[in-house]
Amino acid sequence: MNQTTKTRDKLDPAVTGMPLETILKKYVARFGERRPDWNAFADAAIDGWRRAQHRFIGNTSGKPDENFIPAGNFTLSIMAVPPGQGNAAHTHEVEEVFFVLRGHLTIFVEDETGRRLETVLGPWDCVSCPAGVIHGYQNNTVELVYLNVMVGKGKPDLMGYTDPELFKRRAEHIEAASQKKED
Repeated sequence: MNQTTKTRDKLDPAVTGMPLETILKKYVARFGERRPDWNAFADAAIDGWRRAQHRFIGNTSGKPDENFIPAGNFTLSIMAVPPGQGNAAHTHEVEEVFFVLRGHLTIFVEDETGRRLETVLGPWDCVSCPAGVIHGYQNNTVELVYLNVMVGKGKPDLMGYTDPELFKRRAEHIEAASQKKED
């Protein structure tokens, strides 16, 4: 019998020679196995910006964590955002996507003068925030919001907070988290 190749694309070197059982184990992440990280980012410890990150693909927090699928060209996490909470105005060096799964979320974009525009996203709505555009979100409802967050790089830089104090604290946040892991 003549064997023909079914694969049309080059195999990722990260899985070359890897048994299918290992691929399935390494590349499946279940929500029930994700721990909500309520201290994933420098601003997440501040009232008004509290939210939990459930890491699935990659690690945008920069904190030590081994429980996620290795990232190739993007990251994916689920954020849980309680009522009255959100995240601080920030930028990224690549695009970031917010895709609402449950609830309603107010997202904003802002320019260098502080002019801000907002819109509300509901379930199955999304926004793609281009690189360098100041953006963020706020849960202005009385229900917990879940959203999918994707960043367009496997190992993105930390958020570029527009608030100078938060920007200084982002490196301290990662260092403190690393110290706790070592203890």
